[in-house]
Amino acid sequence: MSVVVHPGDALTRSQRLSYVLVLGALTALGPFTIDLYLPALPMLEQELDVSTSAVQLTLTATMVGFAVGQLLVGPLSDQIGRRMPLIASTILHVVACLGAVVAPDLFWLAVARILQGVGAAAGGVVAMAMVRDLFGGYPLVRMLSRLALVSGLAPVLAPVIGSQLLLFVDWRGLFAFLAVYGLLVIVATTLWVRETLPPEARSARGHSTVGQRYGALVRDRIYVGAVIIAGANFSALFAYLSSSSFLFQEVYALSPQEYGFLFGINSIGVVAGVQISSRLQKIVGPQWIVAGATVLQLVSAVAIITLDLSGAGFFGIVVPLWFFILGCGFNFPAITALALVRHGHEAGTAASLLGAANFGVAGIVSPIVGLFSIANAVPMASVMAISVSIAIAVLWLVVRPRRVPALEA
Repeated sequence: MSVVVHPGDALTRSQRLSYVLVLGALTALGPFTIDLYLPALPMLEQELDVSTSAVQLTLTATMVGFAVGQLLVGPLSDQIGRRMPLIASTILHVVACLGAVVAPDLFWLAVARILQGVGAAAGGVVAMAMVRDLFGGYPLVRMLSRLALVSGLAPVLAPVIGSQLLLFVDWRGLFAFLAVYGLLVIVATTLWVRETLPPEARSARGHSTVGQRYGALVRDRIYVGAVIIAGANFSALFAYLSSSSFLFQEVYALSPQEYGFLFGINSIGVVAGVQISSRLQKIVGPQWIVAGATVLQLVSAVAIITLDLSGAGFFGIVVPLWFFILGCGFNFPAITALALVRHGHEAGTAASLLGAANFGVAGIVSPIVGLFSIANAVPMASVMAISVSIAIAVLWLVVRPRRVPALEA
């Protein structure tokens, strides 16, 4: 007879699949909220008669709201359970989406975007915490890799879907689509997601207060390093996402649909990276995967700068960019495993701080690209290179790969 060490070990294959689908939809809500309207940014710039950097601030507003929301929802879910914070936050998201539909100017759109970010925050945080409630060791890595596939793929696929929706609706219609998505998530959560943190488990947790939970996290140098690396990785990715619509549509004259197709090609890199990374973790520690992926990212970013300045043109950007995004795919499950595998007692808080670092730091860094005239790829790739360089330094100086304990079987 097999011994059930973690609750998820007792789930059937079909039950695990249902968790992957519903929790995957929850995880994708945040990235879709942030990135669905990227192909519409030039359109929004013209209609509202504002600057490129002002339009990019609406992207920053969403990511800052997303970061703040995660910091609130994560500890709350450790105290009162997973389902109620999740449902309440998603209701706020739906209301904020409807506010964005009727926003009369950029200010009110930015307010709606902040609230959208706060409302969407619960999806990724609670999904990761639920997985940590259910699994441990390599089964945890395997489930986290599936969520990482969604969280890595969603920012890339969202503009593809957005570009196709723009054939039928304007930028306001994209927010109506997000409201419908939010409603579907609420229904799916209500019907199929069970509470994974029952009252007796909340009271039995080793760290009963928010301060104790955060204290346990900040004293773990591996966790702290993983959080900083995650923020740097997302900063590099969102430097690309926040500027790419202007770079490829205005400089290289791609249509919204061609721009979306380019994102579809890049999505192959994310899928390949996540899938290979999750399988490699059976034989290679996640810290070594991060070590290799960040070097690949740095080389790719430097190649973009070099090739662009030498006049290599469109393909001189998109080819190394694909490999950069492949590196992001390698990083997503590996960084998450590094951060969460030793923090089952404060899974919600750990996931919230990780997510806040991802989107909060990215929201602050990515508009820096907008301060420069987007006449080429150099500003974008420079931010990407600097962000990845920080990740490499933190990996070796803070995490210290040789001292990371091996994962459980």
